[in-house]
Amino acid sequence: MSSRELSLIKTKVAGLHTRFNLSDPDSRREYFEAKAGSEIKELKEYFKNNSFIAYLLGKKNSGKGTYTKLMIEIFGKDKIGHISVGDIVRAAYADIKDEVKKQELVDYIHKNYRGYISVDQALDALVNKSQDKLLPTEFILTLVKKEIDKLERRSLFIDGFPRDLDQISYSLYFRALINYREDPDVFVTIDIPDSVIDERIKYRVVCPKCQTPRNIKLLATKKVGYDKEKDKYYLICDDPDCGGARMIGKEGDNLGIETVRKRLELDDELIKKVSSLHGIPQAQLRNALPVDRAAELVDDYEITPEFYYERAANNTVVVKEKSWTIKDNAGVESYSLMAPAVVVSMIKQLANILCPR
Repeated sequence: MSSRELSLIKTKVAGLHTRFNLSDPDSRREYFEAKAGSEIKELKEYFKNNSFIAYLLGKKNSGKGTYTKLMIEIFGKDKIGHISVGDIVRAAYADIKDEVKKQELVDYIHKNYRGYISVDQALDALVNKSQDKLLPTEFILTLVKKEIDKLERRSLFIDGFPRDLDQISYSLYFRALINYREDPDVFVTIDIPDSVIDERIKYRVVCPKCQTPRNIKLLATKKVGYDKEKDKYYLICDDPDCGGARMIGKEGDNLGIETVRKRLELDDELIKKVSSLHGIPQAQLRNALPVDRAAELVDDYEITPEFYYERAANNTVVVKEKSWTIKDNAGVESYSLMAPAVVVSMIKQLANILCPR
């Protein structure tokens, strides 16, 4: 069997015929119990006395944040923490504009930072005052450690590290560098076709009030409107506090994957490099599977649908669904999977790594 075959996700359970609504939290909880109940039980037992660090490695828009949120939903905020390196760096950039927060940050950095450029030079690089100084990895690790220090004992999902090829060696000794216990660590690599990322970018929209993201083609809201002047459908935010706000796209998103092409190529290199490492367990997630294998491997409600819209006689908008097929990077006709199905695979692999039978 080829490595391509080995990496395919199988979530179908013999004799299970319930159709779960993966958009509903209560139904989703029943789904996870039905699909991975024994592994969830094992991991909950593991979490009583242990934790781990998972490095999420995937292309931009591959779902790293979504998968982590679902893991937190299953196991609880007291057991799992999400560390987004990009968010931490952006928060530090915002903090230095506030004198009180800046002093707190500077004091922490002076106490914990070890590196080849001074703290002042690193701060200059952070605010782009010094164009010839890149933000050093040692400085980024100090910012990450500051964030981790706020957390109680939890397992960590690290999103955004390593980000460059020269940071891979740092990740091998990450626990020691941030003084974070002796628990296991694992790389979680995410395989996703470029065509999926392209559509996620092209059709994504956000609420201008709460910033909740959705996708006009792949993740519809409960209410949809129609702009007669522009002859376009639009999503209406589900949050009642937003007062029926019209969700909007970001400038440049219509260009799709081309806006992040260089970043995706580097992400590919990172994943290939990490896949060749020894001494650290790896879980491999796959977002898509061939159309001709779908019925054998997953239930139909686990496949990402494509939403389309029609206007009824009373001018209301009717939301409809159909199968969404894409070409994977090898040109194979494929389906993209809903996030919960990918998380089922992650739970099973983590249980196998952390709770060997």
